Amino acid sequence: MKQFISLLALVFCLHFVLPAQVLLVKNGKPSGRIILTSNDSIDTGAARLLQDFAERITGAKLLIQKTDQVKKNDIVIGNDGFNKNVQKDNLQEDGFRIVYNNHTLRVVTGGGKGSIYAIVSLLERYCGVSYWGENEYSLTPASTLQIPVVDFTETPSFRYRQSQHYAMATDSVYGNWMHLKTPREIFAGNLWVHTFDFLLPSAVYGETHPEYYSYFNGGRHPGKASQWCLSNPEVLEIVSQRLDSVFKANPDKHIVSVSQNDGNYTFCQCKKCKAVDDYEGAHSGSLIHFMNKLAERFPGKEISTLAYLYSMKPPRHVKPAKNVNVMLCSIDCDREVSLKENASGREFAAALEGWSAITKNIFVWDYGINFDNYLVPFPNFHILGENMRLFHKNNVSMHFSQIAGSRGGDFAELRTWLVSKLMWNVDQDEDALVQTFLRGYYGAAAPYLYQYIKLMEGALLGSGKRLWIYDSPVSHKEGMLKPSLMRRYNSLFDRAEKAVAADSVLLKRVWRTRLPLQYSELDIARTNKKMQVDDISRKLDLFEERVKLFSVTALNERGNSPLDYCALYRTRYMPSGKQTIPVAGIAFSIPPSEKYATMGGELTDGLYGGMTFAEGWVGWLGADAALTLDLGSEKEFTGVHTDFLHQLGAWILAPSNVTYSISTNGTDYTMLQSIDHPEDRNPQVKFVDLSYTGDKPVKARYIKIDVTAIKTCPHWHYGVGHPCWFFIDEIWIE
Repeated sequence: MKQFISLLALVFCLHFVLPAQVLLVKNGKPSGRIILTSNDSIDTGAARLLQDFAERITGAKLLIQKTDQVKKNDIVIGNDGFNKNVQKDNLQEDGFRIVYNNHTLRVVTGGGKGSIYAIVSLLERYCGVSYWGENEYSLTPASTLQIPVVDFTETPSFRYRQSQHYAMATDSVYGNWMHLKTPREIFAGNLWVHTFDFLLPSAVYGETHPEYYSYFNGGRHPGKASQWCLSNPEVLEIVSQRLDSVFKANPDKHIVSVSQNDGNYTFCQCKKCKAVDDYEGAHSGSLIHFMNKLAERFPGKEISTLAYLYSMKPPRHVKPAKNVNVMLCSIDCDREVSLKENASGREFAAALEGWSAITKNIFVWDYGINFDNYLVPFPNFHILGENMRLFHKNNVSMHFSQIAGSRGGDFAELRTWLVSKLMWNVDQDEDALVQTFLRGYYGAAAPYLYQYIKLMEGALLGSGKRLWIYDSPVSHKEGMLKPSLMRRYNSLFDRAEKAVAADSVLLKRVWRTRLPLQYSELDIARTNKKMQVDDISRKLDLFEERVKLFSVTALNERGNSPLDYCALYRTRYMPSGKQTIPVAGIAFSIPPSEKYATMGGELTDGLYGGMTFAEGWVGWLGADAALTLDLGSEKEFTGVHTDFLHQLGAWILAPSNVTYSISTNGTDYTMLQSIDHPEDRNPQVKFVDLSYTGDKPVKARYIKIDVTAIKTCPHWHYGVGHPCWFFIDEIWIE
């Protein structure tokens, strides 16, 4: 009996003595208010976010007020007024504390967007709201909304967190919910990365002052993609003046990027610059000496510069000034394992640790998707957390996880959600996060998609192949995308679709997530001489239908359209029934570059190459080409068709001229046609047809093809002054 009375007393105390929860909405009517302590725009945005989702949950609209009269069940947002004495626990930028106090909730922050992130955390933890993608969220409607007695603090692992997702441009809630920022928010004049030509325009100074630009290969190379001669004092003066103007025009911003243009091997090698780099043991030496001089002139500002490609490794002696921000990029690393588990990653990790030893102001730009093929599986979820923990351990305070979250891209919604969670708190378990997202976003389809992710991850590791940010599906057709595995992947997606067939929203999410598998299957099929035409035609029609349904606009970072790909597939890769004359042999007067020297058979195998130069193409670097086709005997023909690749990002430029000549004896040649090709600066990947087609048939045994290449990257290209490639794939005789 005594035990019963004691239990009853405990229940009484819990109900009547302990503080009640903060009751925001009761039975569909507001019980509390949202109180602002100032007119701060971030705090106001946080208040509106809470008001909006409280109304979505309950139908009741909470009042937002700025007042000193705080009442029971109010939520008070801001660091002033009634919240002024709340202990802030040394909160960092974007960090926050939410604490129950005297029947109210208090939200205080360390500045930045802390109040918005606090409300997001409150909605996720205690109101059952989850945000997944573009206007995609889940919540449970209720007539009552209450917050328990809480006191918790959150502070981000990285003070600046950036990633990619198409919803950043279309959904005003998405970016804030994911705790992501954009360069425009913090970089003065939106100057961030590859800013050399903006600050010292080659169009203005290149012709009159070539000495401002890099010296290498025996000359100066002014151009839109050129680097600077960092030892030239006039460059320092001009750039200082430009920066002064930028900061004056953007008084609310304190950081700006002064960083090399895109491209590699274009650093200055004049005597003065080379002497500095030799002393420092790295090409970053002259760069950091220059940035320190700039930073000294702007002591209240931050100068951010790239440690990218040639400038990745840290200098031996000079240290970056405290207000020099080093943006270190991992572009050359393979992705199948974490950074310390393969040679390319270890080289980057060594550079990171070297920078970490001399500065605490590091920004890491990491890469996590296939930029040549967004719609290709990229199984790297298992390495993301470990890599971010490595960054965090080594003084990285700013992080850009570039995952190209395009519509229809490989797990685009999961990928951004996951990296945003990890950038906020690197100590979370990435596998547990993946499962949380899958359950919330795909419902009953989740177990099958999780199996798909883990199966492909294991297949990648088991294949021993690299995972590269410029892969083709064909790169993995004998590995993680081999036929036996593709059948298992498709079986899992079939089961996932069946599990959510009655829910059109979830079913469409599964369809969209399947697109990379469908694209890979199509792209691999084009390399099969025994293509199952009817089957592939049906799959191509379905893929085209789905990319239209989901408004998928880009296959790659160059902006090639998947609809264009479908049209091209039908004309380029499907059997055409065209009448061709077999080629008995090929002889090279000017052979392909060493890597491709044995690939002559690729030119006449009847299979066209794809948009990635890694398969099917034969290349020449910095040289013309001359080759002769032997038809075995005299044959009559009307055309010679030659296929070239245009891919500026990979330093591949179509040739300037192709000349066709014919001979009956292999010694005396008559020119058929000379075809000029104009310069093309379009960044999209293209297939360039520079073919001869005659009005009347001609007869010959030998056909000579002379190709005049660009040879050197022009002034407007990333590789200015360095050799460029051209690639040929298929040559066929009509």
